[in-house]
Amino acid sequence: MERVRECFNQIYLSWKIMLSTVFLLACLILGFHNSERLRRTGLSNIPRQLYELSTDYGSKLYDYQARIRMPKVKMELLRVGSHNLESNSQEILSLTKQIDILKALLKDIKTKMDNYYLLNANAEASGKQDDSDITNEEMVILVNYVLKKLREDQVQMADYALKSAGASIVEAGTSESYKNDKAKLYWHGIGFLSYEMPPDVILQPDVHPGKCWAFPGSKGHTIIKLARKITPTAVTMEHISEKISPSGNTSSAPKDFSVYGLKEECKGEEIFLGQFMYNKKGTSVQTFHLQNEVSEYLLCVKLKILNNWGHPKYTCLYRFRVHGKPENDGLGAP
Repeated sequence: MERVRECFNQIYLSWKIMLSTVFLLACLILGFHNSERLRRTGLSNIPRQLYELSTDYGSKLYDYQARIRMPKVKMELLRVGSHNLESNSQEILSLTKQIDILKALLKDIKTKMDNYYLLNANAEASGKQDDSDITNEEMVILVNYVLKKLREDQVQMADYALKSAGASIVEAGTSESYKNDKAKLYWHGIGFLSYEMPPDVILQPDVHPGKCWAFPGSKGHTIIKLARKITPTAVTMEHISEKISPSGNTSSAPKDFSVYGLKEECKGEEIFLGQFMYNKKGTSVQTFHLQNEVSEYLLCVKLKILNNWGHPKYTCLYRFRVHGKPENDGLGAP
């Protein structure tokens, strides 16, 4: 009986060891299987997720750098475009002035030729012979006249409000410029920069459509520091004619205006010099002799625009000149 019990205990212990071994092997196999699946799924997703994150970050970084570079590109395009536009505008202005002068000269030549043919016909009718030397002499005179008109300035007086000679605008005594939302520079159809002509454009000789200083409404003013002290005697105002105006009219041109003198500090007491009217139906360049001439030398002049020719939004001033007698300081022209 005792022997049977020992055999039974040995068999039970063997089965227990076997079951424990099987259970341990099952746990090992299950753990290995789970670790393999985790390696195939979870661990393998980590590099892909890192790659996706790095790609997304790189794309955003590139877009940000592109946005930073874009204004530089736009400004460079703007600079080049402005330079080309300025060069072309100056050439167009020069050609336009020469064309106007040549038209007037051709009209004069036509009149002279008509008179010549009339005289020649009368001479032939009376039996007189015409001398060809007279025709050659007239042609030489006409050629010299054309060359003279092309070279000379219409006003024939020194402009002491000329920017290139040293004159400047006193910003503190000048009206604000007109801001037009439609006046934008475009790049690929997107408006990105508003622009307007500065006040000192009125101190420059380049006068062509659009190159004017515009201020809101019909009343405005500006103070000009002259190139040197003078006793002012006259002023000249210039505007484009209706013939070359893109809108076909010049209602934004100044009409009534007044001029005042200021002393060295360009402020303080204003000395009235005169009030005038720019006639838009007249010549484009109009000179006005001052009504109240002063004996003292002045460095600054104030221009007040009192109204325009009917434009409801703004007034455009193309060029304003100041003439006079310079102070005798021993300095000549440069």
